[in-house]
Amino acid sequence: MSGLRFVRFSEKQLAALSWWCDGSPYRDCCGLLCDGSVRSGKTLCMSLSFLLWSFFRFRGQSFALCGKTVTSLRRNLVTPLLGILPSLGFRTRDIRSRSVLEVERRGVTNRYYLFGGKDEGSAALIQGVTLAGVLFDEVALMPRSFVEQALARCSVDGSKFWFNCNPDNPAHWFYREWVQKAAARGVLHLHFTMRDNPALSDEIRARYEALYSGVFYQRFVEGKWVAADGAVYPFFGPAQQASPPPPPYDDCAVSCDYGTVNPASFGLWCKKAGVWYRAKEYYFDSRREGCQRTDEEHYAALEALADGFPVRVVVVDPSAASFLECIRRHGRFSVLPAKNDVVDGIRRVSDALKAGEIKISPDCADALREFSLYVWDSQAGRDVPRKEHDHAMDDIRYFVSTVLRGGEEFFALSVERNR
Repeated sequence: MSGLRFVRFSEKQLAALSWWCDGSPYRDCCGLLCDGSVRSGKTLCMSLSFLLWSFFRFRGQSFALCGKTVTSLRRNLVTPLLGILPSLGFRTRDIRSRSVLEVERRGVTNRYYLFGGKDEGSAALIQGVTLAGVLFDEVALMPRSFVEQALARCSVDGSKFWFNCNPDNPAHWFYREWVQKAAARGVLHLHFTMRDNPALSDEIRARYEALYSGVFYQRFVEGKWVAADGAVYPFFGPAQQASPPPPPYDDCAVSCDYGTVNPASFGLWCKKAGVWYRAKEYYFDSRREGCQRTDEEHYAALEALADGFPVRVVVVDPSAASFLECIRRHGRFSVLPAKNDVVDGIRRVSDALKAGEIKISPDCADALREFSLYVWDSQAGRDVPRKEHDHAMDDIRYFVSTVLRGGEEFFALSVERNR
């Protein structure tokens, strides 16, 4: 982070930085809520403001920094902060074993506990601590029980709440309870767009605008809380299709959505020159075929699909425990349960398709058919695709989330499995 520098702040960024200061018309608000588009500069300004406020108002107190996971919190918020604070005269001690960040300046030390709020069980992690303030990074990704438990821990006089997020479905509990009721709750609401980030060039802003489409464009570029509707991949067309080049390949993998009554869909992926091609598929619909197949029969189809290709890993629907065990028992392939966050996975697939990182071969007829039929369930009241024409869509999502976007976690697991 040594290259990080501030050029200037926009009006909204300055408001996020100074709303709590003496003389500000908002200093008596009990919290700050920043929502809007990606890359708008809201997270960095809010986190810096939170830390400065905590030192200006308190001595020797405890605070909480919350993300969906501690890993994502460190990546999005803690690491940038650690790069800035020394230049402002702060000394930091990152105690990773306890997920605590100690920050000291001029003899004053405050403690910042790091919490992950990924599911309903996360609320128990934050019970018992007394806080002078809490910051939620990407609060719309956290369960209500966790957020409310963290808020309940802020019992020190003068404590305040800090929220940031990108928009989600307008039926989301946080939108209904906090965004729409911000004024009534005494919270300052600042809505950001990419134009509120002076550090973002016109070229980079145009790149982001081209990257998203449909509901993700409305949320991540326009910063709107809108419901998902229509086709899940409305942009999908000839530009996202291509036959794989001839071997050799840099890497190969298989993604599997397992089914017995429902269709089973497996995709063979081959990487060359930085692009992953879904080169071939196995798609078995028991209703269409008039019979069901066993784990062993599906495994035989997997071997046939991978024949002649140096497949490094097979990623499988995590709920398919028996098929995962079947693959392990045969000992030929390294196998991993796939990451299965549906909406985040769909966004990752959209990004990868738009960026040209993955291509679908014309030979994958069932995948191409599903792309044209895969739609959002507008009656669900939340972001979910209809549970039909979704089997190839699921195996593609498993591949992108686990292999293409799996990062260090995927590579560590796959290497360990291959030993």
